[in-house]
Amino acid sequence: MKTYITGTGLYIPPYSISNEELVESFNQYVDNYNHKYASEIEAGSREALEKSSAEFIEKVSGIKSRYVMDKKNILDPEVMMPVLPARKLGEELSVMAEMGVDALQQALDEAGIDATELDGVIVACSNLPRAYPALAIEIQHAIGMQDGFAYDMNVACSAATFGIAQAVGSINAGLGSKVAVVNVEITTAHLNWRNRDSHFIFGDVATASIVEQSDTPKGYEIIDSKLYTQFSTNIKNEYGFLDRGEYKAADAELYHDLKDPVSDKLFLQNGRKVFREVCPKVSEIISTQLEKNKVPAEEVKMMWLHQANINMINLILRSVVGKQADPAIAPTVIEEFGNTSSASPIIVFHRYKDKLQSGDLGVMCSFGAGYSIGSVLLRKV
Repeated sequence: MKTYITGTGLYIPPYSISNEELVESFNQYVDNYNHKYASEIEAGSREALEKSSAEFIEKVSGIKSRYVMDKKNILDPEVMMPVLPARKLGEELSVMAEMGVDALQQALDEAGIDATELDGVIVACSNLPRAYPALAIEIQHAIGMQDGFAYDMNVACSAATFGIAQAVGSINAGLGSKVAVVNVEITTAHLNWRNRDSHFIFGDVATASIVEQSDTPKGYEIIDSKLYTQFSTNIKNEYGFLDRGEYKAADAELYHDLKDPVSDKLFLQNGRKVFREVCPKVSEIISTQLEKNKVPAEEVKMMWLHQANINMINLILRSVVGKQADPAIAPTVIEEFGNTSSASPIIVFHRYKDKLQSGDLGVMCSFGAGYSIGSVLLRKV
């Protein structure tokens, strides 16, 4: 029997922030900061902050807006982070579980199966709400899945493709025949909204996919998966549970300043190095996979790529398919959603999977921190 992606789901948060709204808030913060530290800036002991613009954001990223779980506080120059009501675990569904259940129910409905038929749930994402109990197990319980297994995994922006590969591996190992892969991202909470180089990048969302072994062909056949990792600190987020106990090596003083979630430990990236180092490797991984499966690049009808940056998407497309490649081969949603980390290639797949004809081949590829790259070769039934 073969294995297929038989259904997908997409949860979209209730609010959207345009570049113009974001820039207005950010520039107000810059004005306040530069005024507060005017004497130090004038003395040269502190650097003035530079303002942002909607044009700058769109040029460097292709992003025009992003969906968020909390708009008011992100746009408040005094707060600049999402603030979500606390929920008592065990008494009410956590926010991320609620998002994941919504996307998963859509995917189940499209696949035509009930939650009780699932054998596993893998939550694959960049940002998990806690160490334990696993978000996947909370979703498993909430969706009404009665048996089987559930676990969380994190491979940053590549988590969805890695999750699909793990689902296929679980099925091949005899652990079940139907496994859900859920990608829940509240990326706005790991972002430093006061950093001009990255304050515009991320948005919130949840996606889900049903990976199913079946005698009856349906959806998209999973032909092959290729996974790759290489250590790099050019994209990182170091904020974690050990922070409260860390000390400064220089003077061995205990570090207990938790009023500010340590901005230098939130999302940071060296964008130029990431672009130079990741794009060629992603193109190589996809090309190698196509070669292994004896698929000429010109036979690839669609590439559902991680929506990290419009310039990265365009370069990878041209590198794999050719300089004259039709942009429609690599459709984008980045202008509407921003970068949604692990969920982004699933959003594109969800939105555009019905555009292909039976027998057409496509590549789903994600890439991000680690570095990590995951590529899945698919054929429409």
